[in-house]
Amino acid sequence: MFPQALLSQAEALLAVARNKAVHIATAESCTGGLIVGLLTEVPGSSDVVERGFVTYSNEAKEELLGVPRALLAAHGAVSAPVAQAMADGALKYSRAQLSIAVTGIAGPGGGSAEKPVGLVYIAAAHAPGDIVVKEYRFGDIGRDAVRMATVREALNLLRERLGINSSPA
Repeated sequence: MFPQALLSQAEALLAVARNKAVHIATAESCTGGLIVGLLTEVPGSSDVVERGFVTYSNEAKEELLGVPRALLAAHGAVSAPVAQAMADGALKYSRAQLSIAVTGIAGPGGGSAEKPVGLVYIAAAHAPGDIVVKEYRFGDIGRDAVRMATVREALNLLRERLGINSSPA
């Protein structure tokens, strides 16, 4: 289902997390569970992957992750503050020590001049207040390509947060 190179990166990431006794939770919107799907594709991942939240709707972000309705109204679901709140919520509502959250516009529709197709925010949290949020503008490269690019960058951000310095090939 996933390219072998991506599976190998996921396997290496899980090995480092396992060695550091770090559990991971995901909070996904535009990827619809692909990140947790990639991680759980690796045999033995259950001792690292704590849970995955697929929060495609604003209501799901509110109900499952505690994202404030006012934050969604003020910034929209596709925003850095919402990605940060999603990452915070994934930690709060799980037993994980590290979370990754993604929200974006995969297309083909739904974009605007302010928030074009291919705009994605990815946040990783170790603890409330210890969060990194990154913005990506992949462009209108097609829904599948935006989603897979998001998975790759989420994996890279998790690697960074775990202190894995070398870039994947």
